[in-house]
Amino acid sequence: MGTSRLRSAVTLTHQCWLFVIGSAFFAAATAPGVAAVAGPGAANALCFVGSWFFTSAAWIQLVLSQPEDSTEWRSAAVQFGGTVLFNVSTGAAVWAHEVMAERRLVWAPDATGSLAFLVSAVLGIVAVTASVGPWRPASRDWQAGWVNMVGCVAFAASAVGAFVYRTGSVADEALANLGTFLGALCFLAAALLVLPRAAAVTASG
Repeated sequence: MGTSRLRSAVTLTHQCWLFVIGSAFFAAATAPGVAAVAGPGAANALCFVGSWFFTSAAWIQLVLSQPEDSTEWRSAAVQFGGTVLFNVSTGAAVWAHEVMAERRLVWAPDATGSLAFLVSAVLGIVAVTASVGPWRPASRDWQAGWVNMVGCVAFAASAVGAFVYRTGSVADEALANLGTFLGALCFLAAALLVLPRAAAVTASG
């Protein structure tokens, strides 16, 4: 399927809802008390499922971004790479959470994916600034860009807390869970901020 046909097959509405669903999975997995009740295996499985919704949404965002040499496209490309790394890290966590010595194998793709998200957010802010200006709090694009930035910073903090020592122990599990939870809520909010515009475009069409 060619690029033009792909762009006609997917919409911003699809992208937003996939981000909303993926964020909800991450938020549910890391909400206070969930891991204690459901167990770390269930929480890791929720994150793994959520990561695939993230990747699907990021792929749509990349497909819809044009021209393909723009800052917006670069932001989407880096973000897509980050979501793939989250697929790897969350998948590895499902397998390795019971094997203390192997937990360190989960951290590298998680940290790299979080860094990719942070770089993507910076590029996204550059793109939004060029489009609507540096200070446009009434703009949904501006709001979504900065809420997304806060979420990426929270994910970065989560990666710091999730650092795994050679013994398999985590540096700061509370920070890792809180950062992921707050980041997921920010991503969910950013997607919902963009969604009404997509709905309006669909309705007017």
